[in-house]
Amino acid sequence: MNETGLEQGQKTRGSRLRPASPWAALLWLVLAWPAAAQDDIIRVGGDLNYPPYEFINERGEPDGYNTELTLAIAEVMGMQVELELGHWQQVRRRLLDGELDVLQGAVFSPERTRQFAFSPPHALINHSLFARRGEAAEVTLAELAGREVIVQRDSIMHEQLSQLAPDALAVPVDTHSDALRLLASGRHDFALVANLPGLYLGRELELSNLEPVGHPFPPHRYGYMVTKGNEALLARFSEGLAILKNTGRQQALYDKWLGPLESPGLPWKKIGLAAALVSLLLLLGLAAIMIWNRTLRREVDRRSRALERQQQQLLQADKMASLGILVSGVAHEINNPSGLLLLNLPVLKETYLDAEEILEAHYHRHGDFYLGGLPYSRMRDEIPAMLEDMLTSADRIRRIVDDLRDFARQGPGELNETVDLNAVVATAIRLVDTSIRQASHHFEVSYGEGLPPFRGNGQRIEQVVINLIVNACQALTNPEQGITVSTRYLAGAHELGLEVRDQGRGIAPEHLSRLRDPFFTTKREQGGIGLGLAVSTGIVQEHGGRLEYDSTPGQGTTATLTLPALKGNQSDHQ
Repeated sequence: MNETGLEQGQKTRGSRLRPASPWAALLWLVLAWPAAAQDDIIRVGGDLNYPPYEFINERGEPDGYNTELTLAIAEVMGMQVELELGHWQQVRRRLLDGELDVLQGAVFSPERTRQFAFSPPHALINHSLFARRGEAAEVTLAELAGREVIVQRDSIMHEQLSQLAPDALAVPVDTHSDALRLLASGRHDFALVANLPGLYLGRELELSNLEPVGHPFPPHRYGYMVTKGNEALLARFSEGLAILKNTGRQQALYDKWLGPLESPGLPWKKIGLAAALVSLLLLLGLAAIMIWNRTLRREVDRRSRALERQQQQLLQADKMASLGILVSGVAHEINNPSGLLLLNLPVLKETYLDAEEILEAHYHRHGDFYLGGLPYSRMRDEIPAMLEDMLTSADRIRRIVDDLRDFARQGPGELNETVDLNAVVATAIRLVDTSIRQASHHFEVSYGEGLPPFRGNGQRIEQVVINLIVNACQALTNPEQGITVSTRYLAGAHELGLEVRDQGRGIAPEHLSRLRDPFFTTKREQGGIGLGLAVSTGIVQEHGGRLEYDSTPGQGTTATLTLPALKGNQSDHQ
């Protein structure tokens, strides 16, 4: 067998099955007669990374819906097949060169019929545009102009993208996995991939920041493909496929591999409405009987709510304690490699500076040469900057880890520290930097100069500041809205002030007075339990301060934290 171009592929062989009964043996002889006349093994190609249709499994063997379907067709038709999976552009080229006889999964298109012939479809393929979560809504073909779209090289989507969206900037890659990983890493704008493989790989690779944002193409017919002139072989696969469809075996394979991903699930909303209607009818029928125990029921409800609040408080406390333990362990594991980087990078920098004179002399004597795969004339400017960037990034990792560890550390709750408000705010901003960057493109911070310290617990005030900033991020409806954080000294009252202002959706007047109530929240559907601002209010009151809110619906909210400054020489801070 010729195995050119299959460096990363795998092959497997299916053999004929010999029935035991006389009638089955006779049927087998009839079906197997054309194959017995020729000893050639049919070479079937496929994509090595197109789950759940076809892929290489963890044992290094071909697997998936297409693979099992091909083996089942070979069984009922008495054929011997050898499966060879590789990169799509390679197996397609090998089919054209005659090194493969048939491809088990290919999308039909009128353009492809110039070179290929297709069997009746055994599936329909939908293709989706994927984007990073929160960066795009429903996207059409017209909106792809000038945008970078990652697509599998030589696939049907690569062909149709160039035809139907010629102004899009195609970025070809070898596999769907490459496309999704590249998009998830922050590169390019979209990935155009088959819908089920995209969902399957997103789940298997844990790419939780991706989501489908458009279906710009209609479903495509998906079946077996041969080169022109090989229609006789295609007819045998089509006949086997028809047998499997008529016996229900093809549907069983389809349900096994594709059913779990396509299943829409139970209509919970309709079930809930029906249950509510039934409950209402039952309540109306039992109303007369239940009037006498109304007082008792109200008392039971009141006590149940009290117990539920206590349970939620215990769960939240346990969750925060577990988070602290987790952060401490992760911080220790990150600090080791970070410390190694901070130790070795300065040595590498000095080493390069020592070698620079030798490299320059060689450059002037012999001309340009390659260093690390790039011309030295370029690398001599790049390497110092790269080393400096790595050193800066490693130091940033160390600072963030230290901040997380300090925030998670369980310490005494005494209010006996001398705390710098500006330092607390800076630490809090570093900890929620990712949330800020995802929520807004316009974040500003202004630190008051010469602020006096305050007496209290810096870690607990840091918790309050984090809560205020995160609430501001969650209040924004789009990244173009801004958040402003500022600190100042109120000389007349000898107080410190922190203001967190957002341009978000605002708070309704009837809710503004209830923000400090435990378990009151306007974000119940997003998982909020209403403890953040209540806990923050308690912390601020322990410090002798105030936490006030001013909001206009549709325009934004301003949260103001006021703390008594540490008494001293006031002129130093005015």
